[in-house]
Amino acid sequence: MADAGNSTVTGDPPGSIADLKRLWPWMRPYRGYLIFMLVIATVAMIVQSLVPLITGALIDGPIARHDPAGMLPLIGLALLFGIGEAVLFAVRRRAMTVSALAIETDLRRDFYEHLQRLPISFHDRWPSGQLLSRVTSDLSTLRRFVGFMAVFFFANLAVIVVILLLLVHLDPRLGLAVCVVMAPLVVITRYFEARYNLQARAAQDLTGDLATTVEESVLGIRVIKSFGRRGELLRTFTGDAQRLRSAELDKNRTLAKLWSVIGAYPQVVLAGVTFFGVLAVAHGQLSKGDLVAFIALQLRLNWPLMAMGWLIAGAEETVAATARLFEVMDSTADIDEPAEPVRLTATDRPARLEFADVDFRFRDAAEDVLHGVSLEIQPGETMALVGPTGAGKTVLTSLVSRLHDVTGGAILIDGVPVNRLSLDELRRTVSVAFEDPTLFSASVRENIALGRPDATDAEIAEALDVAQAGFVHDLPYGLLTRVGEQGLSLSGGQRQRLALARAVLGRPRVLVLDDPLSALDVHTEALVEKALRRVLSATTALIVAHRASTVLLADRVALLEDRRITAVGTHTQLLRDNQTYRNLLSQQADARV
Repeated sequence: MADAGNSTVTGDPPGSIADLKRLWPWMRPYRGYLIFMLVIATVAMIVQSLVPLITGALIDGPIARHDPAGMLPLIGLALLFGIGEAVLFAVRRRAMTVSALAIETDLRRDFYEHLQRLPISFHDRWPSGQLLSRVTSDLSTLRRFVGFMAVFFFANLAVIVVILLLLVHLDPRLGLAVCVVMAPLVVITRYFEARYNLQARAAQDLTGDLATTVEESVLGIRVIKSFGRRGELLRTFTGDAQRLRSAELDKNRTLAKLWSVIGAYPQVVLAGVTFFGVLAVAHGQLSKGDLVAFIALQLRLNWPLMAMGWLIAGAEETVAATARLFEVMDSTADIDEPAEPVRLTATDRPARLEFADVDFRFRDAAEDVLHGVSLEIQPGETMALVGPTGAGKTVLTSLVSRLHDVTGGAILIDGVPVNRLSLDELRRTVSVAFEDPTLFSASVRENIALGRPDATDAEIAEALDVAQAGFVHDLPYGLLTRVGEQGLSLSGGQRQRLALARAVLGRPRVLVLDDPLSALDVHTEALVEKALRRVLSATTALIVAHRASTVLLADRVALLEDRRITAVGTHTQLLRDNQTYRNLLSQQADARV
């Protein structure tokens, strides 16, 4: 189980009420709706609480006087209160729908936008299931709290205060006694609230772990079936599900105890109220109608108190959900836009790419992955990057488009450091194809034109031709065919060719290819290389190469070993003068055979 974002592993605090205050920027635009909901809900509940006073007035008035006609106005008033309450609740429901869903939508949009800004290093640490649970279930918890629980929490508090005041008004001694004996309930509730907070956070984290397990199992279903590991994965899933079940049961046990106390405590108080109230009536200190009204109000107090248990539990879940949300929102993007971006002057020709004494180290790593890397690639030149496994070739290519930032030195395009360019301009200038091609659950055209949504049909056709991806025309709907999640409906070679087409679309000024032909058969590779030469002649390219055929596409070759560039020359020169280079190509040739 990954530890990122998981308080059950890292020991992160479960959250506090202060976290809820941080939601205010998203609630502020809808504060009118929220205040309106609160007022309407409070008024409706207070109106409902006044009905016992009408009952008391009926008993001490028309009923005591045997005056049926005198009952009609009071009955009509009670009916009016009931209709008013129903109308107010309907209006509140409408306001809740508008505001709560709008707040949830805004939060979800901003959360997703923030995720897109966070660096690759963040996504490497965080399990996708944890992020998924935050953007779905946690945000739904916030919506329920804002749209319902928070409103009724304050409305219930107001009703409890009003009822206690009415009890004191009906009989000061008995009313004050009720206030005093109800005070310990606050302490008891706070105890269960603290426990529930911890348990809610644990359950939410375990939900994220379970989501990660399911996602990995679905995406890796071919591997799982191929190796016959369904049983093992089922055991893993069952273990995660059992841990989540135990956490949810812990929550429910705490909640059951809280509800039991909140439900039973007022009943004990009610028994005392009834006993002493009857004595007061017997001694003429309290009228029968006031006693009935007092008991009815006391009974009316039970529901807000019991509801407070549920609302407190919901508030604690919301506190934990908010803390989990801001764990991600507080993560900072270490790759920022420059304060004053510099624009490249020539945008219609290949660019000059230079690595100037580049160092790179992963966060918390003990040593550099790259150290003192210096390399110049002239406009229109193709440079192959060769090196042993783990030498840092992929890391070096990721620095060009700032998927990671250098920790020392600089990378320059036409003499301008890449961190001085706006990210939009940089990523328009540099196009990348990764060794492990990623496709999205979208059409073939949408996948190819991901970086150039304005690409013309002619440009897409040219890119498909370069990548030898004409197979797309044989798909059921051609370019409009959806390739499925991760493009798994296609073969590895087909996915790689579509990723290559995406990279070469529009003839970028700088092209970075990370072993782009590794999944192709020999015949298709030869065709792709032949077509790719046309693209490479009009761009500046850096190609990670693992085989001689790819190296032959390049004008020069750079050897990366021991964290730095140790040799640069043509393929022929390095074969003649560099033993390491000869050994690498020999090993790769043997491996391919």
